[in-house]
Amino acid sequence: MGGASAIEIGRRLARLSESAQVIVVTHLAQVAAFANNHLRVLKDDDGAVTASSVQQLEGEDRVAEMARLLSGLQDSESALAHAKELIDTARSLHS
Repeated sequence: MGGASAIEIGRRLARLSESAQVIVVTHLAQVAAFANNHLRVLKDDDGAVTASSVQQLEGEDRVAEMARLLSGLQDSESALAHAKELIDTARSLHS
């Protein structure tokens, strides 16, 4: 799926969320940018037990996670800029 298609899916899901609860699991930052509530599922394995937890992302943590989804890198300045641009674009398209 291309970026333009993912953005359109995000727009449609955002529109649907105005009248219904929508829960989406995605690795596509273009879709995640349209979310009202962004959660990250974490998995921890100590060798004996695997545990999962959920963390709500806001502000810079959300931007950093979206940048990681975009680039696969933790500290990519270009991915951070792209993540911010996606969030701003999603806000403007959904308003």
